[in-house]
Amino acid sequence: MSEQREVFKGLSAAEFFYRNREIAGFSNPTRALYQTVRELVENALDATELYGILPEIKVVVTQDKNDPMKVFVDVSDNGIGVPPEEIPSVFARVFYGSKYVLRQTRGIFGLGIKMAVLYSQITTGKPIYIKSSTPESPIIAEYELMIDIKRNMPIIISERVARKRRKTHGTHVRLCLEGNWQQARRRVEEYIKRTAMITPYATLILEAPGTHLVFKRTTKVMPSPPRIGKPHPYGVDIEMLKHLFRNHGELYLKEFIVTCFDGAGETTAADFLKWSGLRNKKLKNLAPEEIATLSKKLKEYPYWRRPRPVTLSPVGEKLLKKGLKSVLRPEYVAAVSRKPLSYRGNPFIVEVALAWGGEIPAQEKPLLYRYANKIPLLYDEGADVSRRIVDTIDWSNYKVKFPAPLAVVVHVCSTKVPFKGIGKEAIADVPELEKEIENAIKDAARKLRAHITMVERVHEVIRRKVTFSKYVPEIARSLAEITNMEEEIFEEKLFNMLEREVKKTAQFIEETKITTVVKSRSR
Repeated sequence: MSEQREVFKGLSAAEFFYRNREIAGFSNPTRALYQTVRELVENALDATELYGILPEIKVVVTQDKNDPMKVFVDVSDNGIGVPPEEIPSVFARVFYGSKYVLRQTRGIFGLGIKMAVLYSQITTGKPIYIKSSTPESPIIAEYELMIDIKRNMPIIISERVARKRRKTHGTHVRLCLEGNWQQARRRVEEYIKRTAMITPYATLILEAPGTHLVFKRTTKVMPSPPRIGKPHPYGVDIEMLKHLFRNHGELYLKEFIVTCFDGAGETTAADFLKWSGLRNKKLKNLAPEEIATLSKKLKEYPYWRRPRPVTLSPVGEKLLKKGLKSVLRPEYVAAVSRKPLSYRGNPFIVEVALAWGGEIPAQEKPLLYRYANKIPLLYDEGADVSRRIVDTIDWSNYKVKFPAPLAVVVHVCSTKVPFKGIGKEAIADVPELEKEIENAIKDAARKLRAHITMVERVHEVIRRKVTFSKYVPEIARSLAEITNMEEEIFEEKLFNMLEREVKKTAQFIEETKITTVVKSRSR
């Protein structure tokens, strides 16, 4: 028998993700560069949108002259900024941030930026540079940071504080990492384009080798920001109950349910206790077996109200249309924002838009643009529930014949998006969500069918006008011979009849927002 003994030790959170960086999408230089841009842009958008600030975000990608695989990524925003004392932990301590509340945000764990710092640190040995200021602060703070992987603590390389010369706020971040810009370029450009499409109220700029993209905001209207909410009884488990008990041990069970949960009032809480057979005792006096029973009964009780959508921030039909029109430049857009629903106690809203014609290229199947909490999903499209639904719809029922210039946008917003796998790039097949996506697409498709029908009518009128115009002189001449009247009189009256028909159609087009231009044929 071998005398070698096993050595046991723990890992810090930073060391775990250092060893398993593929979990967060940093699997190779191409994906890591794309992921870094994505994480920084999403942090910038959350730092603006959540506080009612119209986003202005600039991304600059540069390559080292001596080593093209060494890439610098700079992202600056006009957001709320980070207090100076919080900057080291926010940027260089894994699982530290402001997103651990029940509210829709792009990030969930605040992990992405730390993974970018770790990847930068292990591939180039360079620290992250941060320059930030909050709106009310008189100073601007600058830091260079690295992560102590063993202890999961920030290492401050340098820090500097300067007084503001003008009233400004926001954050500028710079990272140096190993990256393949040539291979990542298409993904990064597409990511910025799709982000501009879902946030028409933002100004986004991308400057990189061979690339200069500018998407100026087309509106100053923003979606209402989400508010912090309470958990719903259908989404609790034993550990969540224990966590909630720590701050409410003196409360009685009924009071606890009313105070700490969404979807529960005095009457509902009283009815729940009667239905479940649980006694209304103080939380601190509940035995472990009673906590387990409470968790089970909370999820089984059938009369909780559905979660309120105050924690969500959907884009809205008007902004969806505006975003698609400014980026895709289609002939027509139909948008649908469904009513809030929930799955396993988590509220969600499905939004869909269909863009048709214009500059959209004809394809053998619909172009699909997927979003989760306003985040563009570029990878794993084939595994996404939206792709399957789009492909199973019989589009001929909506007068769409392929190849066709059709783009489908699906946006799911929720406090907990059900992703398929650790990559968080594909949404899973949750029955409630699947049904809503299908219904939303079909709602928008019916609007598209009405548009196509009207366009067909327009084309028919134009065709008839062109056809009849060919015979007007001959008909006028025949009528003149029969009636002994001037040929020009009949020709003028016949052309006027055609013009009235075209004008009626043109008025119909204007009233129904059809963008087809109808021009009368010159006589």
